[in-house]
Amino acid sequence: MAEHSDDHILNGIPKADREEFLRWRERVRGTNISGKTLLATDYLNHFNEIVMLVEMVPDMPDMIDECRAWCPKGYQQHFRESGFHDRDLAIEAYEHVPKPFRDAFEATIEQMNAVVAFTVGRIEEARSAGDEERLRRDCQLAVGMMQRIVQVANGIIHGSAHVMQQDEIDATLGL
Repeated sequence: MAEHSDDHILNGIPKADREEFLRWRERVRGTNISGKTLLATDYLNHFNEIVMLVEMVPDMPDMIDECRAWCPKGYQQHFRESGFHDRDLAIEAYEHVPKPFRDAFEATIEQMNAVVAFTVGRIEEARSAGDEERLRRDCQLAVGMMQRIVQVANGIIHGSAHVMQQDEIDATLGL
C-alpha cells in the first residue's frame, strides 16, 4: 500500500503523539492497514454482510431471521474473530488511530448500527403486516443508506474525517 506525505494528517495529531504515530505508520507499511489512519477496510466486510442480507429480504422474506441474528461487532472484536492476515496488528494499531479519525469512525459505526436496528424493526413490521410493497421499499431505502454509511466509513479509513449528519440519515429513511 503506497503512502504519500500527509502533512495535513500529521497536523491533526498532537505533537506529543506524532512520533508514536509515525512508528505505527511504519509498522503497518506493506499491509492492508492504512498508513494514513491505522484502520483496515476488512472491518467493513462485517457491514457488507448485513447489507447483502437486507437486499435479499424482498425476494426471500425468511432472511429477516438472518438479519435479526446479525449483531454489531466492534472493530477489535471483528478482527479477533476474523481470518484477516494482519489481524493482531489491526487490533493493536486501533489503540493508536489518530483521534480525528477514530472519533469520526466510531461515530459512523454507531450510525450504521442504529440504521441496522431501525431497519430490522421496519422490515419485521412490514412482513408482519403482509405489506410486500412496503417491505421492498423499506429494504431498498435501508440498503441505499447503509451503502452510503459504508462509503463514509471507507473514506475515513482512507483519510477523510467526514461524518454523515443525523439529519441526512433521517431524511433518507423518511423519519
